[in-house]
Amino acid sequence: MSYDSAVASLFALGHELAHTPSNKFDLAHMRVLLKAMDHPERAFPAVLIAGTNGKGSTAATLASILRASGLKTGLYTSPHLIRINERIRVNREQISDDDFARLHGEVDRVADRLVAQGDLPWHPSFFEMMTGIAFAHFARERVEIAVLEVGMGGRLDATNVVEPLVSVIADISLDHQKFLGNSVGEIAREKVGIIRPGGVVVTLPQQPEANDVIGNTILDLGARAVSAVQYVPPVSPGSGEYLVRSTKKVGDPPQKPWTAKDAEGDAKVAENGSLGRFYRYSLQVMGKQILVESPLVGRHQLRNLALAVAAAEELAKLCFMGITPESMERGIRETRWPGRFQVLPAREGWPETVLDVAHNPAGAWALRSALSEHYDNRRLIFVFGAMRDKAISEMTEILFPLAERVIATRPENPRSASPEEIQRAGSRTGSEIECVAEIAAALDQARTASGPDTVIVVTGSIYLVGEAMRLLGVQV
Repeated sequence: MSYDSAVASLFALGHELAHTPSNKFDLAHMRVLLKAMDHPERAFPAVLIAGTNGKGSTAATLASILRASGLKTGLYTSPHLIRINERIRVNREQISDDDFARLHGEVDRVADRLVAQGDLPWHPSFFEMMTGIAFAHFARERVEIAVLEVGMGGRLDATNVVEPLVSVIADISLDHQKFLGNSVGEIAREKVGIIRPGGVVVTLPQQPEANDVIGNTILDLGARAVSAVQYVPPVSPGSGEYLVRSTKKVGDPPQKPWTAKDAEGDAKVAENGSLGRFYRYSLQVMGKQILVESPLVGRHQLRNLALAVAAAEELAKLCFMGITPESMERGIRETRWPGRFQVLPAREGWPETVLDVAHNPAGAWALRSALSEHYDNRRLIFVFGAMRDKAISEMTEILFPLAERVIATRPENPRSASPEEIQRAGSRTGSEIECVAEIAAALDQARTASGPDTVIVVTGSIYLVGEAMRLLGVQV
């Protein structure tokens, strides 16, 4: 089977949220599949990261630290922005088209045989297939450790078949209520399913309902709680004091010592096509002071970075001696996680543009905070698209008041809300909302309406951001 045929076959299974909960969420089926594949999930140690927001950023930062520590590191994330290969990486390299096609064929044949034999009641879902392919790839590449972002929930997520060395719980909020529950407490009970008896759990204080569930689960299972609080710099008031503009490309060696003058240079284009803004601050790690230079911008990212640092330190204590303060410093600086407050510089005929995958109310609040911090006196035009099953009204109430103009559009996904649905949902905000069905036309409309001080903000769905990146020629 060719790569294109493999991808088409996967998407023919339907979106990973299109099935009923009982269809998608059944670890017994995933274990049957993996057993028939000779248990690739047992070939490498792993870290599991669950949460509603921030788990992907945490996973990307931790994987970068581990790679900088000399470890061959697998990274499994979801969803993807442009190409499905983005979900499966080894040492930052995406799985090749040939390897993806070959492994898909192998996993698919195993699945078909299991269904024919009656060992599985139906073919594995999109996400179960992807997880099987990822595990097989990591096993064959002989990764020394894998960082796994939980797809949704935790307790019955397909990734939860591994025995993690460390479990990480990122921020929990309302999302996917149809599948996970209608309160933060109910959703937290699904997320904490990645905690193991006697295991190590890295987390941060968050909403009281989530705190109660996390704390009680840790006590019930005799797990060891690790707080990442010590790695979060003081962010209120004014975390802007940590934000600087780079006079070098992100990924270059740090500038030491540095002064206020270092932050005054013009921003240059970084390797990922973004403006070279980053957070810079000192941190005490493993008994040594390091200089954090994180390209992930936004106050919420300070929490995600702290979780990654705490998890890396726990791994160093367990068995990975190559993890040092120096490798943490380098790994943080080299982190790449596109589409998360990614700022594209202005170019001829095109204004400065922000790409951010805020897809739920918590993400919208994080984006609003970052926009207020960086663009308080700038004119904003939003290009917004969202999935119909998201809290669109709440997201519009959070974001649209910041914008002078909103252009509602529709990502190419059957779950997408129409521009007219978004317009109705945002009607109470009083914002001027235009409906433009095609994303390319919506971007062009935003560009045409822009002035010299305008910032275009593309947000609301990862599918919208991914399509915009493709149209704008941004590399992932």
